[in-house]
Amino acid sequence: MLAKDVKRGAIVRYQDSPCLIESVQVQTPSARGAATLYKFRARNLITKQKVDINLKGTEGLEEADFEKRPVTYMYADGSHVHFLDSRDYNEYALAKEDLADEINFLKEGLEGIFALIYEGECVGIELPVAVELQIVECDPYIRGASATGRTKPARLETGYVVQVPEYMSQGEVVKVDTRSGEFLSRA
Repeated sequence: MLAKDVKRGAIVRYQDSPCLIESVQVQTPSARGAATLYKFRARNLITKQKVDINLKGTEGLEEADFEKRPVTYMYADGSHVHFLDSRDYNEYALAKEDLADEINFLKEGLEGIFALIYEGECVGIELPVAVELQIVECDPYIRGASATGRTKPARLETGYVVQVPEYMSQGEVVKVDTRSGEFLSRA
């Protein structure tokens, strides 16, 4: 796969390990004949370390040989988060520190989660782009606040704190982007 075709969220093989592309930065040349540079920030799915990859537009990366399997979130104990494979009912356990970003959006009954299986072992999960979570704690509703663009912090049912518009109140359900962690809209 050429560098220009690699997008955010793609899983590629780099230094004999699968890596999840987290960000892409394109640097265009200022001189004639110079090549466009692509800078990727990736996370090694086995060691969980950040990796910087720099490529010219004509260079490429190999797609990683992995499998995406639909799973459901079961529970979290002191050190691990447990998922159940929807096809063959295998249980996968991932360390909480490996899911530091994703754990903020996990709740029972969440659909659209995929386990990333590499060489028969679960190395991570992929969440849906947006999730719906209920506000459990925030400042009270302010009458007439819909005309302003100000925000306030709100604690969601998973414990995650997100900035929401001032007109939102406790008990409402909101959509949150799992990639950036930002408020999207009312659900």
